[in-house]
Amino acid sequence: MPTDPKTPVLVGYGQVNQRDETAYLEPVDLMAAAARHAAEPRVLEAVDTIRVVNLLSAHYRDPGLLLGQRIGADSPATGYSGVGGNVPQALVNRACRDIQDGRAGVVLIAGAETWRTKMQLRARGGKLAWTRQDKSVPMADVADDDVPLAGPAELRIGLDRPAYVYPMFEQALRIAAGEPIEDHRRRIGELWARFNAVAVNNPHAWIRQPLTAEEIWQPSPANRVISWPYTKLMNSNNMVDQAAALVLTSVETAVRLQIPSDRWVYPYAGTDGHDTYAIAERDELHRSAAIRIAGARALELAGLGIDDIDYVDLYSCFPSAVQIAAAELGLAVDDPVRPLTVTGGLTFAGGPWSNYVTHSIATMAELLVSHPGRYGLITANGGYLTKHSVGVYGTRPPSEFRWEDVQPAIDREPTRQAVIEWDGVGMVESWTAPFNRDGQPEKAFLAVRTPEDSRTLALIADPASAAVTVREDIAGAKVAVNPDGTATLQ
Repeated sequence: MPTDPKTPVLVGYGQVNQRDETAYLEPVDLMAAAARHAAEPRVLEAVDTIRVVNLLSAHYRDPGLLLGQRIGADSPATGYSGVGGNVPQALVNRACRDIQDGRAGVVLIAGAETWRTKMQLRARGGKLAWTRQDKSVPMADVADDDVPLAGPAELRIGLDRPAYVYPMFEQALRIAAGEPIEDHRRRIGELWARFNAVAVNNPHAWIRQPLTAEEIWQPSPANRVISWPYTKLMNSNNMVDQAAALVLTSVETAVRLQIPSDRWVYPYAGTDGHDTYAIAERDELHRSAAIRIAGARALELAGLGIDDIDYVDLYSCFPSAVQIAAAELGLAVDDPVRPLTVTGGLTFAGGPWSNYVTHSIATMAELLVSHPGRYGLITANGGYLTKHSVGVYGTRPPSEFRWEDVQPAIDREPTRQAVIEWDGVGMVESWTAPFNRDGQPEKAFLAVRTPEDSRTLALIADPASAAVTVREDIAGAKVAVNPDGTATLQ
């Protein structure tokens, strides 16, 4: 069957790492550099739609407008995303629908962060400089669901950052598996060592130094514990200067622009959805209904099964995110033939805030054009394992690109009642202990099951008591919780 001329196709994919500490490009110029790696000038000049992934390093009124000027695009429609690691794949899903339906011709998706440079300048008393747009320039339209990613139960005890929440998911995984703490730490070290091995061979990765599993999971002066049981080398690495860009268009436009077809990668299918926003309301802390449903449906829309997929990149901000996604998708975490990353993940390849998946899609595209006929799966995760976007890619033309909002199916999944002000004795379901820079636990966050099987979140504020949660396995231990959320182990 002939390919529909409106079929969306990924025709450009570029990545840039900026390591020069004496001269640096601001984020919009770094995006322009990535765009020039992605496509030839004549293709960039044909861009009529630019969508920029949310930036934390710099604050432009309309970064897409500046980027269009840098690459020679004539008055493109511009857009700006909200925050979240799911954003790049969600933008690809949207671009494909817009191209398919004739709302866009050539779409550029780009993102960049210069957080490393920003922090280095701040340490020296300086500031990152970026182009200032006149107030006559309208603020870019922001596409964002604008939902809180933590509820009252989380906020009142300060459980408000990924570095705290994902270790709690990790403990829940360990407890569900019945695994001793040291065995589990060693196992996730081995998982992350396999990610590191991929980064070593990825020319776009930020950290390409080979590391052993023990170097990753064992604390050291250069690898302190951030929040138990995660060391620094198990956290996303945002101290990078990186940019990536993707160019999508239709088959007919790609032909007209004379883009060689051996550079084409087809998005086959995409899905979007989110788990329950409030962490305390998740049915189980080691599961994700959204990943299971979004992943299965994306494969179904593409006409493929998980065993048909040759390359996988699971969003890898922390080891728990990878393990949960692998379990929900039916992937082995230790398959030597099919690693769970094509980049090396956010620790080693780099974690430029919301823009990592632009890099993973670009790397996936490079792999697929080097191995025609194979298929790739991308997962993208925003928040606390909250917002999810999935994409399936290949080099053979699909009958059509297919997309689905899978939220209705996710909303039918069970949740758990969260109790905010609770007074009583419950059972420890999961926990984590954030460490200070001196290497000592400073507090402990607990997920507690009540006798009624609801969940409350609690805080051990005393450092000495928090240290007990590191020395001992307190899974299932009794804990007294006060109405203000403070707790004491019994």
